[in-house]
Amino acid sequence: MDPAQLDSFRVARFSLTLEARDRLRLPPYKGSALRGGFGHVFRKVACTVRGGECPPCLLKSACPYAYIFETPPPSDSAILRKYPHAPHPFVIEPPDDATTMYEPGAQLTFGLVLVGKAIDYLPYFIYAFEELGRLGIGRDRGAFRLAEARGEAASGEGDTWRPIYSGDSKILTNGFLIRTARDLFHNHEHAHDPVHDPVGAPVHEHVHDHEVVLHLLTPMRLRFDEALVNHLDFHVLIRNLLRRLSALSYFHCGRQLNLDFKEFIASAQEVKAEETDLRWVDWTRYSNRQKRKIQMGGLIGQVTYSGPLAEFLPFLRLGELVHVGKGTVFGLGKYTLRTE
Repeated sequence: MDPAQLDSFRVARFSLTLEARDRLRLPPYKGSALRGGFGHVFRKVACTVRGGECPPCLLKSACPYAYIFETPPPSDSAILRKYPHAPHPFVIEPPDDATTMYEPGAQLTFGLVLVGKAIDYLPYFIYAFEELGRLGIGRDRGAFRLAEARGEAASGEGDTWRPIYSGDSKILTNGFLIRTARDLFHNHEHAHDPVHDPVGAPVHEHVHDHEVVLHLLTPMRLRFDEALVNHLDFHVLIRNLLRRLSALSYFHCGRQLNLDFKEFIASAQEVKAEETDLRWVDWTRYSNRQKRKIQMGGLIGQVTYSGPLAEFLPFLRLGELVHVGKGTVFGLGKYTLRTE
Protein backbone atom coordinates (compact mmCIF):
# COMPACT_ATOMS: atom_id res chain seq x y z
CA MET A 1 0.00 0.00 0.00
CA ASP A 2 1.23 3.48 -0.87
CA PRO A 3 1.75 5.29 2.48
CA ALA A 4 0.91 8.61 0.80
CA GLN A 5 -2.80 7.77 0.99
CA LEU A 6 -2.51 7.96 4.78
CA ASP A 7 -1.23 11.56 4.69
CA SER A 8 -4.72 12.92 5.32
CA PHE A 9 -5.33 10.74 8.40
CA ARG A 10 -4.63 13.20 11.22
CA VAL A 11 -4.61 12.44 14.93
CA ALA A 12 -3.98 14.75 17.91
CA ARG A 13 -3.63 13.66 21.52
CA PHE A 14 -4.33 15.69 24.65
CA SER A 15 -4.45 15.23 28.40
CA LEU A 16 -6.97 17.13 30.53
CA THR A 17 -6.61 17.62 34.27
CA LEU A 18 -9.71 18.15 36.39
CA GLU A 19 -9.51 19.51 39.93
CA ALA A 20 -12.34 18.63 42.32
CA ARG A 21 -14.23 21.52 43.93
CA ASP A 22 -16.64 19.20 45.73
CA ARG A 23 -16.16 15.59 46.71
CA LEU A 24 -16.40 13.52 43.52
CA ARG A 25 -17.82 9.99 43.62
CA LEU A 26 -17.02 8.17 40.40
CA PRO A 27 -17.09 4.54 39.26
CA PRO A 28 -13.82 2.56 39.12
CA TYR A 29 -13.87 2.80 35.31
CA LYS A 30 -14.62 6.44 34.54
CA GLY A 31 -15.10 6.30 30.78
CA SER A 32 -18.88 6.34 30.91
CA ALA A 33 -19.07 9.13 33.51
CA LEU A 34 -16.75 11.36 31.47
CA ARG A 35 -18.34 10.58 28.10
CA GLY A 36 -21.97 10.77 29.27
CA GLY A 37 -21.77 14.10 31.04
CA PHE A 38 -19.58 15.58 28.33
CA GLY A 39 -21.97 14.61 25.52
CA HIS A 40 -24.93 16.25 27.26
CA VAL A 41 -23.03 19.48 27.87
CA PHE A 42 -21.52 19.55 24.36
CA ARG A 43 -25.03 19.56 22.92
CA LYS A 44 -26.09 22.31 25.31
CA VAL A 45 -23.09 24.41 24.29
CA ALA A 46 -23.20 23.86 20.52
CA CYS A 47 -26.84 23.28 19.55
CA THR A 48 -28.73 26.40 18.45
CA VAL A 49 -32.09 24.57 18.24
CA ARG A 50 -32.81 23.75 21.85
CA GLY A 51 -34.43 20.37 22.31
CA GLY A 52 -34.58 19.61 18.60
CA GLU A 53 -33.63 16.36 16.93
CA CYS A 54 -30.55 16.24 14.71
CA PRO A 55 -31.72 14.28 11.61
CA PRO A 56 -34.41 16.75 10.41
CA CYS A 57 -32.55 19.90 11.53
CA LEU A 58 -31.71 22.35 8.74
CA LEU A 59 -28.53 23.38 10.57
CA LYS A 60 -27.06 19.90 11.06
CA SER A 61 -24.50 20.26 8.27
CA ALA A 62 -22.94 23.24 10.07
CA CYS A 63 -23.48 22.12 13.67
CA PRO A 64 -20.48 20.99 15.76
CA TYR A 65 -22.66 18.71 17.90
CA ALA A 66 -24.26 17.00 14.90
CA TYR A 67 -20.85 16.46 13.33
CA ILE A 68 -19.19 15.05 16.46
CA PHE A 69 -22.05 12.95 17.83
CA GLU A 70 -24.56 12.34 15.02
CA THR A 71 -22.37 12.17 11.92
CA PRO A 72 -24.70 10.81 9.22
CA PRO A 73 -23.20 8.98 6.23
CA PRO A 74 -24.16 10.94 3.09
CA SER A 75 -26.81 9.25 0.95
CA ASP A 76 -24.20 8.74 -1.78
CA SER A 77 -21.56 7.45 0.65
CA ALA A 78 -19.38 4.73 -0.82
CA ILE A 79 -19.18 2.93 2.53
CA LEU A 80 -21.31 2.45 5.62
CA ARG A 81 -24.59 2.99 3.75
CA LYS A 82 -26.27 0.44 5.98
CA TYR A 83 -25.22 2.22 9.17
CA PRO A 84 -27.12 5.23 10.59
CA HIS A 85 -24.00 7.05 11.80
CA ALA A 86 -20.29 7.22 11.09
CA PRO A 87 -17.87 6.46 13.96
CA HIS A 88 -17.30 9.26 16.44
CA PRO A 89 -14.03 11.12 15.72
CA PHE A 90 -12.87 11.18 19.34
CA VAL A 91 -11.76 8.87 22.13
CA ILE A 92 -11.87 9.60 25.85
CA GLU A 93 -9.15 7.71 27.71
CA PRO A 94 -10.01 7.54 31.43
CA PRO A 95 -7.24 7.16 34.02
CA ASP A 96 -6.15 3.57 34.51
CA ASP A 97 -6.60 3.54 38.29
CA ALA A 98 -9.72 2.47 40.19
CA THR A 99 -9.99 5.52 42.47
CA THR A 100 -13.65 6.23 43.24
CA MET A 101 -13.44 9.15 45.67
CA TYR A 102 -11.79 12.51 44.99
CA GLU A 103 -11.70 15.03 47.81
CA PRO A 104 -11.77 18.79 47.05
CA GLY A 105 -8.44 19.79 45.54
CA ALA A 106 -7.65 16.30 44.25
CA GLN A 107 -6.88 15.99 40.55
CA LEU A 108 -7.95 13.55 37.86
CA THR A 109 -6.13 13.41 34.52
CA PHE A 110 -7.52 11.68 31.43
CA GLY A 111 -6.67 11.50 27.76
CA LEU A 112 -8.52 12.85 24.72
CA VAL A 113 -7.82 11.75 21.15
CA LEU A 114 -9.24 13.72 18.20
CA VAL A 115 -9.26 12.52 14.60
CA GLY A 116 -9.31 14.55 11.39
CA LYS A 117 -11.75 17.44 11.23
CA ALA A 118 -12.60 16.99 14.92
CA ILE A 119 -9.23 18.55 15.79
CA ASP A 120 -10.64 21.87 14.56
CA TYR A 121 -13.34 21.61 17.24
CA LEU A 122 -10.90 21.37 20.16
CA PRO A 123 -12.21 24.68 21.65
CA TYR A 124 -15.68 23.12 21.91
CA PHE A 125 -14.26 20.12 23.76
CA ILE A 126 -12.41 22.39 26.19
CA TYR A 127 -15.42 24.61 26.79
CA ALA A 128 -17.74 21.62 27.23
CA PHE A 129 -15.55 20.22 30.01
CA GLU A 130 -15.45 23.67 31.61
CA GLU A 131 -19.25 23.70 31.62
CA LEU A 132 -19.46 20.11 32.84
CA GLY A 133 -17.35 21.16 35.82
CA ARG A 134 -19.98 23.71 36.77
CA LEU A 135 -22.85 21.24 36.41
CA GLY A 136 -21.06 18.45 38.21
CA ILE A 137 -20.26 14.82 37.53
CA GLY A 138 -20.72 11.47 39.19
CA ARG A 139 -23.32 10.12 41.58
CA ASP A 140 -23.50 13.31 43.65
CA ARG A 141 -22.98 15.73 40.74
CA GLY A 142 -19.77 16.99 42.29
CA ALA A 143 -18.32 20.16 40.77
CA PHE A 144 -14.79 20.47 39.41
CA ARG A 145 -12.73 22.88 37.36
CA LEU A 146 -10.68 22.18 34.27
CA ALA A 147 -7.26 23.06 35.65
CA GLU A 148 -5.15 22.41 32.57
CA ALA A 149 -5.01 20.84 29.14
CA ARG A 150 -1.82 19.60 27.54
CA GLY A 151 -1.10 18.66 23.95
CA GLU A 152 1.50 16.32 22.57
CA ALA A 153 4.56 18.29 21.49
CA ALA A 154 6.68 17.72 18.40
CA SER A 155 9.87 15.75 18.98
CA GLY A 156 12.89 17.91 19.72
CA GLU A 157 10.88 20.54 21.61
CA GLY A 158 11.95 19.48 25.09
CA ASP A 159 8.94 18.35 27.10
CA THR A 160 6.93 15.74 25.24
CA TRP A 161 3.65 17.29 26.46
CA ARG A 162 3.15 21.04 26.65
CA PRO A 163 0.41 23.16 28.25
CA ILE A 164 -2.10 24.50 25.73
CA TYR A 165 -4.84 25.66 28.10
CA SER A 166 -4.97 27.06 31.61
CA GLY A 167 -8.10 27.08 33.71
CA ASP A 168 -6.88 30.30 35.29
CA SER A 169 -6.19 32.36 32.17
CA LYS A 170 -8.82 30.67 29.95
CA ILE A 171 -6.40 30.99 27.04
CA LEU A 172 -6.16 28.14 24.51
CA THR A 173 -3.17 27.87 22.18
CA ASN A 174 -2.61 25.60 19.20
CA GLY A 175 0.98 24.61 19.96
CA PHE A 176 0.41 20.86 19.77
CA LEU A 177 1.49 18.06 17.46
CA ILE A 178 -0.85 16.69 14.82
CA ARG A 179 0.30 13.26 13.70
CA THR A 180 -0.37 11.83 10.28
CA ALA A 181 -0.75 8.11 9.87
CA ARG A 182 2.18 8.15 7.46
CA ASP A 183 4.42 9.14 10.37
CA LEU A 184 3.94 5.64 11.73
CA PHE A 185 5.76 4.15 8.76
CA HIS A 186 9.00 5.62 10.05
CA ASN A 187 11.23 4.95 13.04
CA HIS A 188 10.01 7.86 15.15
CA GLU A 189 10.19 7.68 18.91
CA HIS A 190 6.69 8.06 20.35
CA ALA A 191 6.10 10.61 23.08
CA HIS A 192 5.50 9.50 26.65
CA ASP A 193 1.87 9.67 27.68
CA PRO A 194 1.39 11.16 31.17
CA VAL A 195 -1.88 9.29 31.61
CA HIS A 196 -1.22 5.92 30.01
CA ASP A 197 1.55 3.77 28.64
CA PRO A 198 3.45 5.11 25.61
CA VAL A 199 2.17 4.43 22.13
CA GLY A 200 4.85 1.78 21.80
CA ALA A 201 8.28 1.26 20.38
CA PRO A 202 9.31 2.59 16.97
CA VAL A 203 7.95 0.83 13.93
CA HIS A 204 10.55 -0.93 11.79
CA GLU A 205 9.43 -1.08 8.19
CA HIS A 206 11.64 -4.06 7.42
CA VAL A 207 10.12 -6.44 9.96
CA HIS A 208 9.02 -9.60 8.13
CA ASP A 209 8.37 -12.89 9.90
CA HIS A 210 8.50 -11.72 13.47
CA GLU A 211 6.58 -11.58 16.70
CA VAL A 212 4.47 -8.87 18.26
CA VAL A 213 2.88 -8.81 21.70
CA LEU A 214 -0.47 -7.08 22.01
CA HIS A 215 -1.37 -5.79 25.49
CA LEU A 216 -5.11 -5.14 25.89
CA LEU A 217 -5.40 -2.42 28.53
CA THR A 218 -9.16 -1.78 28.50
CA PRO A 219 -11.97 -4.19 27.53
CA MET A 220 -11.81 -4.94 23.81
CA ARG A 221 -15.15 -5.73 22.16
CA LEU A 222 -14.65 -7.20 18.69
CA ARG A 223 -17.33 -8.75 16.51
CA PHE A 224 -17.02 -11.54 13.96
CA ASP A 225 -19.91 -13.33 12.27
CA GLU A 226 -22.33 -10.98 14.08
CA ALA A 227 -21.18 -12.06 17.54
CA LEU A 228 -18.72 -10.79 20.15
CA VAL A 229 -15.55 -12.88 20.21
CA ASN A 230 -14.04 -14.37 23.36
CA HIS A 231 -10.68 -15.14 21.75
CA LEU A 232 -8.52 -13.00 19.50
CA ASP A 233 -7.57 -14.46 16.14
CA PHE A 234 -5.34 -12.02 14.28
CA HIS A 235 -7.61 -11.80 11.23
CA VAL A 236 -10.54 -10.83 13.49
CA LEU A 237 -8.47 -8.03 15.02
CA ILE A 238 -7.44 -6.80 11.56
CA ARG A 239 -11.00 -6.96 10.19
CA ASN A 240 -12.28 -4.77 13.02
CA LEU A 241 -9.29 -2.43 12.85
CA LEU A 242 -9.52 -1.90 9.08
CA ARG A 243 -13.25 -1.27 9.36
CA ARG A 244 -12.65 1.44 11.96
CA LEU A 245 -9.67 3.06 10.24
CA SER A 246 -11.39 3.05 6.85
CA ALA A 247 -14.51 4.72 8.25
CA LEU A 248 -12.55 7.32 10.23
CA SER A 249 -10.45 8.12 7.16
CA TYR A 250 -13.45 8.41 4.85
CA PHE A 251 -15.83 10.38 7.07
CA HIS A 252 -13.45 12.50 9.13
CA CYS A 253 -10.24 12.79 7.11
CA GLY A 254 -11.71 13.10 3.62
CA ARG A 255 -10.05 10.13 1.98
CA GLN A 256 -11.07 6.57 1.22
CA LEU A 257 -8.34 3.99 1.82
CA ASN A 258 -7.50 2.13 -1.36
CA LEU A 259 -6.83 -1.37 -0.04
CA ASP A 260 -7.41 -4.85 -1.40
CA PHE A 261 -9.29 -5.89 1.72
CA LYS A 262 -9.79 -9.52 0.68
CA GLU A 263 -6.09 -9.97 0.03
CA PHE A 264 -5.24 -8.14 3.26
CA ILE A 265 -7.51 -10.42 5.31
CA ALA A 266 -6.11 -13.49 3.58
CA SER A 267 -2.61 -12.39 4.61
CA ALA A 268 -3.83 -11.75 8.16
CA GLN A 269 -5.03 -15.35 8.40
CA GLU A 270 -1.40 -16.45 8.02
CA VAL A 271 -0.51 -14.71 11.31
CA LYS A 272 -1.09 -17.00 14.28
CA ALA A 273 -1.61 -16.47 18.01
CA GLU A 274 1.28 -18.28 19.70
CA GLU A 275 0.64 -17.38 23.34
CA THR A 276 -2.61 -16.12 24.80
CA ASP A 277 -3.38 -14.80 28.27
CA LEU A 278 -6.79 -13.16 27.90
CA ARG A 279 -9.81 -12.94 30.14
CA TRP A 280 -13.27 -11.46 29.83
CA VAL A 281 -14.00 -8.46 32.05
CA ASP A 282 -17.60 -7.33 32.51
CA TRP A 283 -18.47 -3.65 32.63
CA THR A 284 -21.95 -2.19 32.87
CA ARG A 285 -22.93 1.37 32.07
CA TYR A 286 -26.24 3.18 32.25
CA SER A 287 -27.48 4.81 29.04
CA ASN A 288 -29.49 7.97 29.65
CA ARG A 289 -30.66 7.89 26.05
CA GLN A 290 -31.94 4.30 26.22
CA LYS A 291 -32.90 4.50 29.92
CA ARG A 292 -31.37 1.13 30.72
CA LYS A 293 -28.17 -0.59 31.75
CA ILE A 294 -25.94 -1.84 28.95
CA GLN A 295 -23.36 -4.62 29.22
CA MET A 296 -20.00 -3.47 27.81
CA GLY A 297 -17.63 -6.28 28.78
CA GLY A 298 -14.62 -7.27 26.71
CA LEU A 299 -11.22 -8.95 26.59
CA ILE A 300 -8.14 -7.75 28.46
CA GLY A 301 -4.71 -9.34 28.84
CA GLN A 302 -2.11 -10.08 26.21
CA VAL A 303 -1.55 -12.20 23.13
CA THR A 304 1.60 -12.94 21.12
CA TYR A 305 1.33 -13.17 17.33
CA SER A 306 3.87 -14.50 14.87
CA GLY A 307 3.97 -14.57 11.10
CA PRO A 308 4.29 -12.13 8.18
CA LEU A 309 3.51 -8.97 10.12
CA ALA A 310 5.33 -6.17 8.30
CA GLU A 311 2.39 -4.85 6.25
CA PHE A 312 0.13 -4.76 9.31
CA LEU A 313 2.38 -2.83 11.70
CA PRO A 314 1.46 0.72 10.56
CA PHE A 315 -2.23 -0.08 10.99
CA LEU A 316 -1.63 -1.66 14.39
CA ARG A 317 0.33 1.43 15.46
CA LEU A 318 -2.48 3.67 14.31
CA GLY A 319 -4.91 1.50 16.26
CA GLU A 320 -2.86 2.21 19.39
CA LEU A 321 -3.90 5.84 19.01
CA VAL A 322 -7.56 5.47 18.06
CA HIS A 323 -8.43 2.13 19.77
CA VAL A 324 -10.46 -0.65 18.16
CA GLY A 325 -13.83 -2.36 18.59
CA LYS A 326 -17.07 -1.26 20.21
CA GLY A 327 -17.19 1.49 22.84
CA THR A 328 -14.02 3.32 21.83
CA VAL A 329 -15.48 6.71 22.83
CA PHE A 330 -15.54 5.41 26.43
CA GLY A 331 -11.88 4.37 26.17
CA LEU A 332 -12.54 0.70 25.42
CA GLY A 333 -10.33 -1.18 22.98
CA LYS A 334 -7.08 0.45 24.10
CA TYR A 335 -3.94 -1.59 23.52
CA THR A 336 -0.19 -1.23 23.19
CA LEU A 337 2.06 -3.15 20.85
CA ARG A 338 5.55 -4.48 21.45
CA THR A 339 7.67 -5.88 18.63
CA GLU A 340 9.98 -8.74 19.55
